[in-house]
Formats: sequence, structure tokens, C-alpha cells
Amino acid sequence: MATTAKPTQKSTGSTAKSTATKTTAAKATATKTTTAAKSTSARGVVKAKSSAAEGLHELFVDSLKDIYWAEKALVKALPKMAKNATNENLIAGINNHTTETEEQIARLEQVFEIIGKKAVAKKCEAMDGLLKEGQDIMESTEPGAVRDAGIIAASQKIEHYEIATYGTLCAFAKTLGYDDAAEILHTTLEEEKQADITLTEAAYNTINFDAAEADDENEVA
Repeated sequence: MATTAKPTQKSTGSTAKSTATKTTAAKATATKTTTAAKSTSARGVVKAKSSAAEGLHELFVDSLKDIYWAEKALVKALPKMAKNATNENLIAGINNHTTETEEQIARLEQVFEIIGKKAVAKKCEAMDGLLKEGQDIMESTEPGAVRDAGIIAASQKIEHYEIATYGTLCAFAKTLGYDDAAEILHTTLEEEKQADITLTEAAYNTINFDAAEADDENEVA
């Protein structure tokens, strides 16, 4: 009987070891899964800067600084666009918007005053990129109708960005109770919308068609 019992004890011990090994393996797998899950959940999450806005008012002020920089950069770039354009209506439109932009800068300074903040510009990466693209478009097109069409394309991208920005600023101002500031910002918003319409009319009335004719002439040649 004792001799027969020994194999049974060894078998039990072996089973216990096997179970312990499986348990350890399971724990290791669970740990890896948890670590992987944490790693996956962390991917794509943007860490806030130490100066990050914590409330809508701070975001509003930051956005004002952003568009303030954008308008000041634009007012310097517009004369170059006018100089490189050839269509008289387009040139007049750009010059007119240059004057409007100067007025819009003054309005932003009014808004800063209303909310009790100093007018400070913070680099607008979006406008910086759009202006660089406009420069690239001019360098990539021959002077004439084709370049004019390119200038309109670049200008409308800028207008659409400004329309979106001023629309958002109006909403922020109203939410925060700055009704006077919202009214000032809304004036600029309407100007940007009209500027976009003017550019569209210039494109579809003559410039795009003139640029298309240039393509036909090149094909014939």
C-alpha cells in the first residue's frame, strides 16, 4: 500500500507545480495586457502646456491674441499680393481689404480694452502657414491671369480661416457677457464674409476664365 501511494503523491506534487506555473503565466499575461492597455490609452493624448487655458475666458483672450497677430501679419502681406496681381478689380479689392484689415486691428485693440487686457499678439501658426502658402503659389505661377487666380485661391483660404475665427470669437464674447465686444467682432465677421464674396465674384467673372484660356493657348502652341 505504501509503495502504491508514492506515485500518487508525486503526481499530486507535479499537478500543484503545473497549476502554480499556469497561475504565474496568467498573472504575467494580465500584467502585459494592462500595461499595453495603459500604453494604448495614452497614445494621442495631448499633454497641456503649463500656460494652458483653464477656462473659457482664458481661451477667449488667447484666441484674441492669436487673431491679433494674424491680422498684423496679413496687413503686411496684402500689398505684396496687390503688387503681383494684374487684374484691376483684384488689385482694387486687395487694396480695399488692406484698409479694412487696418481697421480690424484697431477694433481688436478696442476689444482688448473692453475686457481689461493689454493688446498682445501671439504667433498664429495657421495664418503663418496660409501666408507662406500664398507666397509659394505666387512663386509657382506665371504673372497674369494664372497668378491672379492663384492669389484669389490663397486669399479665400485666408478669408475662410478668418470667418471661422471671428465667428467663434463672437460666440465666446456673447457667452462671457461681453456684448459690446461681440458687436465689434461681428462687424469684422461681416466684412470678412463680404471680402470672400468679392473674391468669388472676381474669380468667376473674369479671372478664372482668363486663366483657362491661357491653358487653351498653351495647348495650341
